Amino acid sequence: MVVTRFAPSPTGYLHIGGLRTALYSYLWARKNEGKFLLRIEDTDLKRNSAEAAKAIEEAFEWVGLEHDGEITYQSKRFDIYKDYIKKLLDEGKAYYCYMTKEELDELRESQMKAKQRPRYDGRYRDFTGTPPKGVEPVVRIKAPINETITFVDGIKGEISVNTEDVMDDFIIARSDGTPTYNFVVTVDDHDMGITDVIRGDDHLSNTPKQIVIYRALGFEIPRFYHVPMIHSPSGKKLSKRDGAMDVMEYKKEGFLPEALLNFLVRLGWSHGDQEIFSLEEMVKLFDPKDINKSASAYNGEKLLWLNAHYIKEASYDRLIKELKEFGVDLSQIKLKEVLLDSLRERVKTLKEMAQKIKTILDRPQNYDEKAVKKFLKNDAKEIAKKFLNFLQEYKKELKTPLEFEEALKEFMEENGLKLKNIAQIIRISIVGSAVSPSIYDIMAVVGKDELITRLKNLINFMEVNDEQK
Repeated sequence: MVVTRFAPSPTGYLHIGGLRTALYSYLWARKNEGKFLLRIEDTDLKRNSAEAAKAIEEAFEWVGLEHDGEITYQSKRFDIYKDYIKKLLDEGKAYYCYMTKEELDELRESQMKAKQRPRYDGRYRDFTGTPPKGVEPVVRIKAPINETITFVDGIKGEISVNTEDVMDDFIIARSDGTPTYNFVVTVDDHDMGITDVIRGDDHLSNTPKQIVIYRALGFEIPRFYHVPMIHSPSGKKLSKRDGAMDVMEYKKEGFLPEALLNFLVRLGWSHGDQEIFSLEEMVKLFDPKDINKSASAYNGEKLLWLNAHYIKEASYDRLIKELKEFGVDLSQIKLKEVLLDSLRERVKTLKEMAQKIKTILDRPQNYDEKAVKKFLKNDAKEIAKKFLNFLQEYKKELKTPLEFEEALKEFMEENGLKLKNIAQIIRISIVGSAVSPSIYDIMAVVGKDELITRLKNLINFMEVNDEQK
């Protein structure tokens, strides 16, 4: 059975690079009907944040990546790590090192002067003497000397490194007894039964060290897949400005989770020319061996395009529910379906949709200067007054966009006008600018009485303007 995991550190928010790694791990587990586990790597007690851990869980819940079983917290496993360290000490595979920081700094300085790679010299590897007083020792593992470590990476292929080039007898427990990153990761992955480790290729340098620990403890080594980074459009490290922000910020900006997941799965993986993937399709088609070997470039326009697609596909109930997060409650709006349909083809985010809805539902407090100069001139005020009178005297029912369209046609025929003569007057009266969805839709949404009120407000505005000229 395939068992994968995602193991973030709760020292900050969950960013999209982490979410992509989690997504890949989730898809591979689900495709193989295995398990996807979540581990919070909170051994750094000084930097950990309970809020950050909670934010990571919230992000998972929002995007719908359900993990199996309880969340594992490393901070609750210190006794287990100590037992494994004791095992290595007892078996002579690890040892106490009493080298002080000053001695280590001095050694490194002399090595650098001699143009050697700075490394611990193993002076306590086979030490049998009396330990120096007043020194709290670290625990170092006995790393293989001048040995080639070879492993197959599912993305990058076979990788071979010589221990002389990449490691010394590295520390597995600090002087205060706390275990180091590479040690706890190895122990946790074994104890959790992880078979496939999918992670960013910034961890590639850790893998040989972890293999040394796996072998020392007699653990089975999992399969590794090191995923290339996400770069900015210019090929540099992704910054917050480029999109490397908290996953939940994407929610605040009006992105749908399925759009974000669809965007992320395509940053490094593809299936032919297909662009749109449901989560079910991702599970069916994904294989980590198909992940690109090179870094991917973040494309904000592609994300917006995908989000616009999912907004168009969303049900009315879904949109009504989502829009409440942006301060828009459509539950009491009679023609909410008309309103949503008029906007869903025009917006790229829920935030943008909410802003446009507010523009339609709320009476304009002012009018766009450019629109006023361009369209509210010549006989615009007289046309607005005539249309106001027409509406006030109109006896037929006016509720649907079609009914408003027929009424407007009737008015234009009576007054020898064309749509271009009045459309922008109506639009400016309703939304305050010359940009909106279909005027028939927005007239129907605000309703006859409100349209009359807004026309009166616009006429008053034009009269005041005339007086001030």
